[in-house]
Amino acid sequence: MNRQRFVQLSIGGLAGVHSPTLPLAAWGSRTGPFRQELTVDAGRLARSMRMLATFGANDAGGIDRVAFSDANVEALDWIARLLSDAGFSTEIDLASNLIARKAGTDSSLLPLMFGSHIDSVPGGGNYDGQVGSMSSVEVAATFAAAGIVTRHPLEIAIFSNEEGGKTGSRALTGEVEAFELDIETASGLTIGEGLKRLGGDPNRLGDARRERGSLAAFLELHIEQGAVLDTDGFDIGIVEGIVGIMRWNVTVDGVTNHAGTTPMDRRSDAMVAAARFVDLVHRTAREAPGRQVATVGRLTAEPGVPNVIPGRVTLTLEIRDLSMDGIERLYEAIRERSESIAEESRTAFSFDRFYTSRAAPTDERIQARVASAAAGLGLSARAMPSGAGHDAQSIALLAPVGMIFVPSIRGISHAPEEHTAPGDVTNGANVLLHTLLAIDETGL
Repeated sequence: MNRQRFVQLSIGGLAGVHSPTLPLAAWGSRTGPFRQELTVDAGRLARSMRMLATFGANDAGGIDRVAFSDANVEALDWIARLLSDAGFSTEIDLASNLIARKAGTDSSLLPLMFGSHIDSVPGGGNYDGQVGSMSSVEVAATFAAAGIVTRHPLEIAIFSNEEGGKTGSRALTGEVEAFELDIETASGLTIGEGLKRLGGDPNRLGDARRERGSLAAFLELHIEQGAVLDTDGFDIGIVEGIVGIMRWNVTVDGVTNHAGTTPMDRRSDAMVAAARFVDLVHRTAREAPGRQVATVGRLTAEPGVPNVIPGRVTLTLEIRDLSMDGIERLYEAIRERSESIAEESRTAFSFDRFYTSRAAPTDERIQARVASAAAGLGLSARAMPSGAGHDAQSIALLAPVGMIFVPSIRGISHAPEEHTAPGDVTNGANVLLHTLLAIDETGL
């Protein structure tokens, strides 16, 4: 174990890095201890994380750096300067992603892309997306300081509007639909207006699309946003894939009637049926083999007054799993079992699916590289799914992807209390660095 939970690091600016580059032949000869011992600068990474937290900081200790806000613009400008200092060229692409590029020594090789996002939810924390983004900047600075030039070209992506629908990464795969540009965001701007403000062009999103096979691989470091690593005492999560999600609106129809004059044995109470359904969802998901989850997150009764038996209840059903077939199987089991509830309660159930997000398995070869990097650094690791969506989910349509998780203390996320220890951030950055080097040197 190498959990540095209580490392105290100073606050300060992130100095620019200027170093002569090392030609491929020289880098290729630097094997053994040099390669194994190369690590990021923990103090510099901690300072950059602290600095990023000042953009959009709120009184609760978190951030309001929502996509397209002033804080978002200012933070992107600052990160672009850091990447320029590390020898990368930077631009805002048509989808308002900050893309930094550095040539490799072999122009015939496809780029290796890595990165994450820096936009937050309103009242968010200082680690979601930011750990992966600033660790990517730190890897760039580490390469520059060591004079390393990789064989592959490198691309660092800070994706736009991840929290509002993964707009930037989805635009690279051509998935953003025209109607989305009119959706208002937490910044008060529509997505289209926001993309324009950051420097993109919502009218040319089609031109931002990249072709499948245009990247050698994509890596994203991220906090777990759950408590598994923290509770079980693991340093690194090797992400097996990002779960698929399906959601349904479920309607339970009974008979509206007087709550005082209708005997209990003559009721068609939609609320009673809905309550049994909620328990059914929980039990069915727990009893099925696998790591799927199912949730009823919203429930509304009609007419919704104390002295009337509800004649209709509407609720939501969400199922997540690494397998889309697994989601369908669990749904069918729930739907079939709901028929018994309907018969016993003299009600009727109907299901309307309104949302699908496909599962995105990560590349097994990259999983092996992450495992090897963690082991080489003396870090404990476990394989696990990602229960939340990430930009890697989009990029999986273009290239082999991998994800690295670091612990979230008590599993808290999307809140000011969100926290990952500095030592764990450093561990994740080092695993990212060594995974990139391994892929660059020998491929997948």
